[in-house]
Amino acid sequence: MTAPLVFLPGWCLGRGPLNAAVDALKGQIFDLPGYRDAPLISDFNAAVDDIAGRLQPGTRLCGWSLGAQLALAIAARYPAKVGKLILVAGTASFVQRDGWPHAMPPEMLAEFAAGIAADAEAMLPRFVGGFNRGDARAKAVSAELLKLADPRPAGEVLATGLTWLRDVDLRTDAPLVKAPTLLIHGAADPLMPLAAADALAALMPDARREIFADCAHAPFISCPDDFLARVRAFLHD
Repeated sequence: MTAPLVFLPGWCLGRGPLNAAVDALKGQIFDLPGYRDAPLISDFNAAVDDIAGRLQPGTRLCGWSLGAQLALAIAARYPAKVGKLILVAGTASFVQRDGWPHAMPPEMLAEFAAGIAADAEAMLPRFVGGFNRGDARAKAVSAELLKLADPRPAGEVLATGLTWLRDVDLRTDAPLVKAPTLLIHGAADPLMPLAAADALAALMPDARREIFADCAHAPFISCPDDFLARVRAFLHD
């Protein structure tokens, strides 16, 4: 029997942008804490424990952006639960830290978080447009993501995710991942630079990269056929 394929979405947009790819791959989506009917869990480690507790052993786990950080932590801390790992636009640390320059300056994230707290509705199009800068189909991809996005979660949920992005550092978790790992990354991703994928791959025992040229933060929307082909090849390898 084939192991389940589970996807974890990114911050704010929910499952909507992933639905087409997940359906094509015959997978399922676990909503992040606070999204749709999932209860909010404010502590990152507790969220990792909660999601891991609902996975079958050997699950093929895929995460996008913030979901990729959760997936990485689950694979490191619950190795029996993850048979294969796919990180889409993933990183070990979303913000710059000592020894980790491949990320957003903390003060930029703080400014963005303040903007979200003040007016999330106005900030969302700027956020989506910003992380698609450099994509060959930037305007079309941004419009599609905004159209597909789930209803915006509560402000407390958005703030919790931004706190995780500020605080979580998975550089010590990455070497513990035993599952074969595929890092899917847009070469033009301004939110999670390609150098972050390179540095993360170097920390992991069994990771390989698939780089999408002229693509930014959402390759499953920007290059859907190529995305599905590369994921299928990894899953059936």
